[in-house]
Amino acid sequence: MLKFHQLKVNLLTRISGENSEPKDETLQGKPVIRDDLEPIPPRMAGLPIDERGYPVPWFVPSIDGKPEFRALDQEKWLCAVEEKRCWVCGELLGVYKCFVAGPMCGINRTSSEPPSHVDCGRWSARNCPFLSNPDMVRREDGAINATTMRENTAGIAIRRNPGVTMLWITREFEVILDGDRKPLLVMGEPHSVEWWYRKRLATREEVLRSIETGLPALEAVAAQEPGGLVALQRCQKRIEKFLPQEFKEESNG
Repeated sequence: MLKFHQLKVNLLTRISGENSEPKDETLQGKPVIRDDLEPIPPRMAGLPIDERGYPVPWFVPSIDGKPEFRALDQEKWLCAVEEKRCWVCGELLGVYKCFVAGPMCGINRTSSEPPSHVDCGRWSARNCPFLSNPDMVRREDGAINATTMRENTAGIAIRRNPGVTMLWITREFEVILDGDRKPLLVMGEPHSVEWWYRKRLATREEVLRSIETGLPALEAVAAQEPGGLVALQRCQKRIEKFLPQEFKEESNG
């Protein structure tokens, strides 16, 4: 595992010059949370609420006085990894760490974002407007778009809404550097894996559809490396035992 003093120097050097705005003080007034959201976990109760009624996760930076949900606070990334803090609420993690990601991350077992508490991650999968709605697309502008996403995200940045959200619950993870020397998290062997789709548990068919539509992006990268496609096939095989079980109707005969 990388030594954190080295990782902090490397990462802060790479992001030097980026704007770091103070938190919007108006959010501390605790606007009322939306009626269509489920009750938030106790650990998330202290998070600020934005003008739409959504909790603002701990990792979200403030840009021009407003929370920018499409971005992340780089210093909090370091803090979350080094101190083992929840990516959503900011409190210390326990034994289990929950990575909230798409199915492709389950295949290669890597994530660019740190883990959360299981209850914080599960609430996010069921209530985040992007994670819980397969029809939602990422908003792009001059500052945050497909190009900046590829430049700033470690690993393989797949520009899509996977439709299905994976909760990879594990005891451990480690930090590596990708080919561009950006820090990437390797998720440990899972204790359990959950799959969510439109605020409910996903079916096997829904998960397989998400994998099928996202696989070409991984194959394109794997094809550039000797033996890459063979290794990718092994990774695909490895995740099969964690997919939802196929539903079989009981026979009345």
